[in-house]
Amino acid sequence: MVDSPPHYEFSEKYDPDHARKYFHKHNTGFWRRLSTWREVGMARKALVMAGQPASVLDLPCGTGRFWAMLAEAPERRIYVADNSQAMIDAGLELRPREVSARIEKSFCCSAFGTGLPDNFVDCVFSIRLLHHIQKSEDRVLMLKEFARVSSGTVIVSLWVDGNFRAWRHARNEARKAKERGTDLPRDRFLCSQADIGRDFAAAGLDVIGHVDFIKYWDKWRTYVLRVKK
Repeated sequence: MVDSPPHYEFSEKYDPDHARKYFHKHNTGFWRRLSTWREVGMARKALVMAGQPASVLDLPCGTGRFWAMLAEAPERRIYVADNSQAMIDAGLELRPREVSARIEKSFCCSAFGTGLPDNFVDCVFSIRLLHHIQKSEDRVLMLKEFARVSSGTVIVSLWVDGNFRAWRHARNEARKAKERGTDLPRDRFLCSQADIGRDFAAAGLDVIGHVDFIKYWDKWRTYVLRVKK
């Protein structure tokens, strides 16, 4: 366990009320449903690239957006973890019983230091977390923890450059900073493909492949990584 993990303010907002609102937000509206459908499809392809792992740790699991997809493999052992117990509880309460019943065990912990044993699962599955982590050294710290806990593969998603929406995002951020005379506080960050490649290598991870939300258009990318033991 990391003695004093890096602090990010976004991780503090998930009380029980916010957790329930988060669950319902991602289950309403055409565009959110479409985005979830595509991200689930990306994750399904990533799991195939990872060799259909028999055991998976979903971290951060949130309210369980990916649990039904993870449970499509009938023999898969599913473990879930999040920095917020309220998010875990909301998922276990609000997801269909046949889905939540597949969860072997849940853990409330930091992604920087889970406290779980080495090689605990075949695959650590981490969607929509790394784009919140600004500093390279913090990303490497987190990725090293994933590599320690996994005996085989790691799946992560984040924002990367080299596409239209990343270019537009960078242009808009520069415009806002110029108008206000300073950078605005942010909790989501774009990462260059070169930088994240170096972070993977520093954490002892090799890239197996990746899946893009929409190639050349959208900044969301899911990477499949192999742990070097």
